[in-house]
Amino acid sequence: MALDSITAVASALTAVVGLFVAHLAYRGYRRNDSRTMRALAFGIICIAVVPYAILYLVDPLLGLTDAQSLLAITLSHTVGLAAIYRTFDR
Repeated sequence: MALDSITAVASALTAVVGLFVAHLAYRGYRRNDSRTMRALAFGIICIAVVPYAILYLVDPLLGLTDAQSLLAITLSHTVGLAAIYRTFDR
């Protein structure tokens, strides 16, 4: 298996697991009306799912440069980490 294929599979697995964990956090938000769990779900999606979407969906559609893709992914990580930080900063 080529390294590109392994990377694509690992990225997809990360996105799927991230989506599952975010779903669990969202269920916690719905069950307890907890804004903390909602922010956690949003943060996990920004860290695990959005970068995959940028790399494998948005980039091919828009033809982004490597720098644009990297910037979008880095911004997504930053927003996600800020949301998660906000959950523990209370």
